Amino acid sequence: MLTVDFDRLGIGPGTTVIDVGCGAGRHAFEAYRRGADVVAFDQDEAELRNVDTLLRAMGETGEAPAAASAKVVRGDALNLPYPDQTFDCVIASEILEHIPADDAAIDELIRVLKVGGTLAVSVPRWLPERVCWLLSEEYHSNEGGHVRIYRASALRDKIAGRGMELTHTHHAHALHSPFWWLKCAVGPSNNDHPAVAAYHKLLVWDLMQRPKITSLAETVLNPLVGKSVAMYFTKPQLAESQATAGYSVASS
Repeated sequence: MLTVDFDRLGIGPGTTVIDVGCGAGRHAFEAYRRGADVVAFDQDEAELRNVDTLLRAMGETGEAPAAASAKVVRGDALNLPYPDQTFDCVIASEILEHIPADDAAIDELIRVLKVGGTLAVSVPRWLPERVCWLLSEEYHSNEGGHVRIYRASALRDKIAGRGMELTHTHHAHALHSPFWWLKCAVGPSNNDHPAVAAYHKLLVWDLMQRPKITSLAETVLNPLVGKSVAMYFTKPQLAESQATAGYSVASS
């Protein structure tokens, strides 16, 4: 289940990509499948072991082009271990809402992006997320949980204010919003509730079969209740100049 629209990223053979906060690896897998040189980056060692296993399997079975490469790296999104302008594409899907120091994380995402490169960011959308918070304290108060709810305009301005140029925005996963509302209503950890189990089966069926009826439903409902909002930015020369100027001031 991809949140980021890869057709907008221009990822292909030779493209360097970092998936920051890769989680289970869904976006890293797709980038690798398309022939990119991929870094799956996260601080969760257990998740990274699973991602590494699947990336290796993809290479061994020919699911990714032979010339492509993929590796996992454990680290902190606030201190990415790469020089300035390392990657053609930086993906940060559903991570900024977990990070208290989100400004510092955004600075790092932009820093390692090449001039002319693309930054793809997604976060939970304000309205569906707000409903979840109202229905359940447990949903967001657990360790490592969501620390804020973004308004899309505020996040857009945070990133654009650093010299980045917004190129596109869209919403995704409308069918997942009612699922999470239901989970929050009965208790986020109550996975055995009959209604939750039934809805989960529907989502799995949709993921595996991709029937036209659910694809059409998501297309219609995404602008209204899409669970996530995704934004795409390019890094012009101006952004790099601003970053360099800021570093010079800080160093003087």
